Amino acid sequence: MSLIVVGTMAFDDIETPFGKSDRIIGGSATYVAYAASNFIQPIQQVSIVGNDFPAEEMDSLKKRGVQLEGVEVVPDKKSFFWSGRYHMDMNTRDTLVTDLNVLADFNPVIPESYQQAEFLMLGNLMPKLQKAVIEQMKKRPKLIVLDTMNFWMETAMDDLKEVLTMVDVLLINDSEARQLSNEFSLVKAANKILAMGPRYLIIKKGEHGALLFHENSVFFAPALPLEEVFDPTGAGDTFAGGFIGHIAKTKDVSFENMKTAIIVGSAMASFCVEKFGAQRLKEISKEDIEARLDAFVQLVNFDIDLVA
Repeated sequence: MSLIVVGTMAFDDIETPFGKSDRIIGGSATYVAYAASNFIQPIQQVSIVGNDFPAEEMDSLKKRGVQLEGVEVVPDKKSFFWSGRYHMDMNTRDTLVTDLNVLADFNPVIPESYQQAEFLMLGNLMPKLQKAVIEQMKKRPKLIVLDTMNFWMETAMDDLKEVLTMVDVLLINDSEARQLSNEFSLVKAANKILAMGPRYLIIKKGEHGALLFHENSVFFAPALPLEEVFDPTGAGDTFAGGFIGHIAKTKDVSFENMKTAIIVGSAMASFCVEKFGAQRLKEISKEDIEARLDAFVQLVNFDIDLVA
């Protein structure tokens, strides 16, 4: 019982209305691994880093059951670096610096020791690379989840549409759903996107929750109202980690269990935003997660007595 996570391990420099992080660890695969490792181990990581990626960060991941055989370390180059500044609404941001560095040469390779993995999480990467990973799997995983973004819709739409025919679950936000489908209504957008190949579609709406679509069924999960959102970077990846972590733990890929997985993902994302980077994810305990899940249950639980 294992999970392959493919994505970036990187450095971020983040500025929000509430502070500045300076240079911290980030990357989609990092957030997914920290979230998912609370539910399933081992996490079989596939990524690329440079000679500047801290050994103590690698050790921290190993202690959480993350296997690093699939992480390529390039000795003469630097790791991927991103810098951004969030606006007051914390939903919009400006990218200040993007240094691809080793990511420009990333050619993900699935080690032989990973080949029995039952679940595959493809973080936000070039669609051609996501496709190449799927094609390397000798046995198709029980569930393949793919994350993508507007940039690939603008620059590699044909490749993206091709890889969508190969996955089970697509994770995007509401603006990306509208861009991919050319529909404003999210219900119409979902129908069009599901026709492109994925069996399930999750549309993330940030502080307004998430929608799950499958055939003619729809499920909505709210986001937990938080007093403070300190840094939203990585929240979507943390959501993905919680979602796939729960699915991999239960080995249940039904629509009903995906409802629970979305709640788990939302709970994990609510931790992520409380501090810069992945710091909060490193601190939380099983008890913290259970308490947060209870808070979600209370948020949506109600009794109703319909008067005839």
